[in-house]
Amino acid sequence: MQLDATSVSETSWLHPSEWDILVLSTVIKVLLFPAYRSTDFEVHRNWLAITHSLPISQWYYDTSSQWTLDYPPFFAYFEKILSIPASVIDPKIVDLNNLNYDSWSIILYQRTTVIITELVLGAALLKFIRGAVDPPTQRVISASLFLHPGFLIIDHIHFQYNGFMFGILLWSILMARNGNKLASGILFAVLLNFKHIYMYLAPAYFIYLLRSFCLSPSGQIEIKNFLALANAVIAIFIASLAPFALMGQIHQLMSRLFPFTRGLNHAYWAPNAWALITAADRVLLRYAKSTGQIFHINMAGVSSTSRGLVGDTVFAVLPNIKPLHTFTITIALQSIVLIKLWFHPTYKSFLTALTLCGYSSYLFGWHVHEKAVLLILVPLSLLAAERHAYFRTFVIATVAGVFSLFPLLFTPAESVIEVIYSIVWFALLYIPLSKRVYEFPKSLSYVILDVLEKLYLGGFIFLQIFVASFPVLASWNSQRKIEESGNLNTSDSSAMEFLPLMVTSVYCAIGMVWGFMRLIFIYLNEDTTYQGQLSTIQ
Repeated sequence: MQLDATSVSETSWLHPSEWDILVLSTVIKVLLFPAYRSTDFEVHRNWLAITHSLPISQWYYDTSSQWTLDYPPFFAYFEKILSIPASVIDPKIVDLNNLNYDSWSIILYQRTTVIITELVLGAALLKFIRGAVDPPTQRVISASLFLHPGFLIIDHIHFQYNGFMFGILLWSILMARNGNKLASGILFAVLLNFKHIYMYLAPAYFIYLLRSFCLSPSGQIEIKNFLALANAVIAIFIASLAPFALMGQIHQLMSRLFPFTRGLNHAYWAPNAWALITAADRVLLRYAKSTGQIFHINMAGVSSTSRGLVGDTVFAVLPNIKPLHTFTITIALQSIVLIKLWFHPTYKSFLTALTLCGYSSYLFGWHVHEKAVLLILVPLSLLAAERHAYFRTFVIATVAGVFSLFPLLFTPAESVIEVIYSIVWFALLYIPLSKRVYEFPKSLSYVILDVLEKLYLGGFIFLQIFVASFPVLASWNSQRKIEESGNLNTSDSSAMEFLPLMVTSVYCAIGMVWGFMRLIFIYLNEDTTYQGQLSTIQ
């Protein structure tokens, strides 16, 4: 007999299938201990050393390494706690002058801390199952999030602590689902003081909590609720910032958290609207050079965006984008969503608006990292089984978003692992959810749209073949040119190095932009009479 959520919670912590997932995921993650590690691994080791070796007054001033501390204070306190056992296991780990330390002690320790702290995510996902309207479907979604390729690639290979912090986010969302809005707001305030990128989601939280918790349905202010939430949030920020405020370091702290001197695009273009604009500028420049068409060409932009270098992005043909432009567009799009959330402050409306706030910030924000795509994919996963329109949006955004993370791992073994793992993960998720939500196309236009979307998704197969074969073809072409002419034009060769990344970014950006258009259309035109898995919960 199949156990339901209530019987499981009464008899044991975990359903047998949940134990299997926990053990399987742990085994996979442990086997990846020797895998490729990005510079983020040394970043976090250096932060262990900073918080352990220096007084708190020097944490945000230290420049002994290029990997300076640039996360909010709660994460610095978190690193301080992790540094205590690290100093016992191997004192060299927390030696501030021991740069690029890569012994097995630090590898085992840091990788293990990611696995352990990720249990915060696992616990939240289990609670989602226990209180779900449809536990079997929620179990599939929870399992998919715990095993998400994004967490495997970014946390367990590349190296970060996203699973831990998204666990806090999901606990906050869970509290909103269960009607405990004060706890939801408190947890989100805590999260903001761990990593400030979650500010992308803050507008949805502000409107939702203000409208549904601090105001009555008639619009009257609930003084008790308002004061409880305000005092709790203020207390959290005081606990985080007070030591640095007392030392007069708030300006220094802010300069570390918000380095606006960085350019529009990250080194590898995140697949957003600016990737499409940047690529269009490259195409127009090539067109002008090859045809002799008269364009006003900004010479500073001729090489600015051709190789994915860190720094300011300057366009050669199109008008340059400034931080004010990105901020204005993002706020404008978020405002459209937040207006509906104000008038419909239900859990389902909040979750969709939360996703769209992260989505608009990702597509139109300044210097967006590709890893920020998890701010879209994680909350969107909770909507995947709502109905077919949400599910198809989830599929497009997930395939494009996960594929956009592949360039983070460029070593052969890890590249194979990420592709195979992602395909298996997607198949195990797609099959049960598609059966639950499938709807036959209602008209010819829906059929055409369905075909076009499937063709786009199928294009990722050819994109992967191109990316995998490009180095071999480029090497062969270089060798051929050397044999024919006796020399190689290094400028042409270096200009082509970025081509696979550019093609990946642009193709994934098409899917991400289309997914946003789908989701905002669904949200603004949602049938209010529809009652599904989420909309039964107010």
